[in-house]
Amino acid sequence: MATSGRRRTPGGGEESARAAETRAALVQGAVQALGEVGFAGASARAIAARAGCTQALVFYHYGSVTDLLLAALDDVSARRLEAYSEALEQAQGLGDLIASARRIFSEDLDAGYVAVLVEMVTGAQSTPGLGEQVAARLAPWRELAEAAVRTAVAGSPVALLVPTREVSHAVVAGLLGLELLAGLDGDREAALALFDRAAQVAALLDVAGAGFAGAPPEGDER
Repeated sequence: MATSGRRRTPGGGEESARAAETRAALVQGAVQALGEVGFAGASARAIAARAGCTQALVFYHYGSVTDLLLAALDDVSARRLEAYSEALEQAQGLGDLIASARRIFSEDLDAGYVAVLVEMVTGAQSTPGLGEQVAARLAPWRELAEAAVRTAVAGSPVALLVPTREVSHAVVAGLLGLELLAGLDGDREAALALFDRAAQVAALLDVAGAGFAGAPPEGDER
């Protein structure tokens, strides 16, 4: 009996692999559509055209366009959280953390990942039920930001004065705002300049922390 050139594995291995490839292509198509035509223009047709498949596969694999767009947001968030988590683990201080955040932020702009998050947040304003799902996907970002703040101020004289939960919320909100503005006017220099300014402040805090650590205790007459 003649066999095809494709290897078939028990349990539909070939079919599962092809389905996974299709889902990955649809997610990438959704990422591209959000970046190029925005949430309003990211229709099943627009996504399928970029994925190189039929519109029917959007609904077959994801049920709805909204669910596919959320899958695209999940994919982008997972990639970026991994990058930021790695930067956090490797950072030797606040300066390193800011430098890494600046680099990743710039990469996000280049790759169009910023547009995915911004467009999903924008779309949530007009799509019932979407806001809660997008907000749930931002929770890990707030948790990561809180961990970053704790790491950044550890051992600093200001550590006891910094409300990490409030600061982490401000960090996430600030990044979203920077991304939104950079996406609107295409000017990333203003956002990157803020990272540079933050790096200068971090350097001053490092100096202040070193001075604080080296200061004699009260009553020491050295």
